[in-house]
Amino acid sequence: MDYKKVTENATPEETAAMPRGIPLLKDELDIVIPTIRNLDFLEMWRPFFEPYHLIIVQDGDPSKTINVPDGFDYELYNRNDINRILGPKASCISFKDSACRCFGYMVSKKKYIFTIDDDCFVGKDPSGKPINALEQHIKNILSPSTPFFFNTLYDPFREGADFVRGYPFSLREGVPTAVSHGLWLNIPDYDAPTQLVKPRERNTRYVDMVLTIPKGTLFPMCGMNLAFDRHLIGPAMYFGLMGDGQPIGRYDDMWAGWCTKVICDHLNLGVKTGLPYIFHSKASNPFVNLKKEYKGIFWQEDIIPFFQAVTLPKECTTVQECYIELSKQVKEKLSKVDPYFDKLADAMVTWIEAWDELNPAGAAVANGKA
Repeated sequence: MDYKKVTENATPEETAAMPRGIPLLKDELDIVIPTIRNLDFLEMWRPFFEPYHLIIVQDGDPSKTINVPDGFDYELYNRNDINRILGPKASCISFKDSACRCFGYMVSKKKYIFTIDDDCFVGKDPSGKPINALEQHIKNILSPSTPFFFNTLYDPFREGADFVRGYPFSLREGVPTAVSHGLWLNIPDYDAPTQLVKPRERNTRYVDMVLTIPKGTLFPMCGMNLAFDRHLIGPAMYFGLMGDGQPIGRYDDMWAGWCTKVICDHLNLGVKTGLPYIFHSKASNPFVNLKKEYKGIFWQEDIIPFFQAVTLPKECTTVQECYIELSKQVKEKLSKVDPYFDKLADAMVTWIEAWDELNPAGAAVANGKA
């Protein structure tokens, strides 16, 4: 595949020099950021993020003060806030893990969510232009997906592309896009064993491509550069039980991705991956990661076949109904792998109950046809 190399991120000065157009979906999108540190990284994103509302979910010690640069419209929640708002149901929100970000999805009142990690900087395209990742996500999510038949020119709704010869006309309308999954320049999203054998590997490849992940195909979703339609798929974006007191970590986003994908397939919704790129600035410690991941590395050999075989009854027509059914199947089949999955299945139910309490108007809205 033809690609061009990119080796550096954009500076705050370079992004500040970008012309500011009309921000898309300004009043319909929240940016969710989990963090344990001051958010100085927002300075380089200022031209792109400043028009939007931020939801910051503080992980770890709630007594620590998180500094946010002036000029941003934001609300910040720490563990005390989560406990206060959810009460006993706060047990479903992970502690000391970036999985806590999903609390931001729950309290948002907007239609769309973009979530990004605080070590993700503005990337550059091959021409040297800073990449407005949020704008590309919005373009992805506002155009249809094509999960039922693969288009060899990738996303036919991008400028300069179309459906190729032989693509059925009956499928060209596409389906609503629920998820836009972006990628990373510099530090790839590798697991600990791959990090250990390739400690110096960096992704410099910029591939100008967006594609729909086909129906029936799972993928490892990464939560550091991700957008989704909260009204279409929000209740499925639960990042599980990870971190403090749990036997596993770094599988939060992937668990959400597997659940989301089988529900999207059932409800005829689309998932896109590819552009936009962010510049992932630093690698996490592979030895720490291995301690978090090692059970998951074994368990995923059972988890993946489970999700590949999952079927949801046609009576499930909302995301909530699908997710509750999925929790029952997790309890029935994966609890044999480890008792952790019994606890996770219960947390999935608690998550939906908490979601519906905070979002009562959307609790019974059908999202598509099975």
